[in-house]
Amino acid sequence: MKIEILLETDNYIVINKQSGVLTIPDRYSKNLLNYKYILTERYKNIFVVHRLDVGTSGCLLFVKNAEYHKYINTQFENHIIKKNYIAVLNGNLPDDITIDIPLLSNSGKECGVICSARGKESITHLKILQKYNNATLVDAQLETGRLHQLRAHCKAIGYPLLVDDMYGNRKDFFVSAIKRGRYNLKKGETERSIISRPTMHASKLSFTDITNENVIVEAPLPKDMRALISLLEKYCKI
Repeated sequence: MKIEILLETDNYIVINKQSGVLTIPDRYSKNLLNYKYILTERYKNIFVVHRLDVGTSGCLLFVKNAEYHKYINTQFENHIIKKNYIAVLNGNLPDDITIDIPLLSNSGKECGVICSARGKESITHLKILQKYNNATLVDAQLETGRLHQLRAHCKAIGYPLLVDDMYGNRKDFFVSAIKRGRYNLKKGETERSIISRPTMHASKLSFTDITNENVIVEAPLPKDMRALISLLEKYCKI
């Protein structure tokens, strides 16, 4: 599989993860395609420092040696590394908001995490980029990096991702949802979805290198996110 490398040094590599590919091997199905396996084949030693959900695209950092692994892990633990996402939410978010709600693992249940006072500190900052008819484009900065943090937080405030089969109300988004009454299929045709995964993309990763240099890596929006935003801009812009 072709890997899009966004930035590479002797210590680390940042790739543009494709939606649908696992970060690490699946617990039950070891043969499923995953970046840890692919990169280990190429570099021998690869260390995982953070993960993206299988349906999420964008900036994904791997480390090449134990010393840098320890260094980067310290930055994650101290919330020094900044992770930004571009996301499309369902509904019109009224204002920029900081969500400070602890999240608790809910393994084996319908959702991976739930909001709970017994959970770990979880902080998400949402900045509105554009409002549409019943949708909002946001830049989300995750101060912490909990499992499903953005998805769970957006659900908690009543504005889940536009597409999210676990925390939202849709598993697909179709043109007909926007062009009701103006979208007709030919006989025998089946409508194809614009996007069939959580509407979020890890757009930017910022951290301090071991040389004290500030590193900022950005990943361009993939085709399905571009198509969705283009449709919203054309038919739903407020």
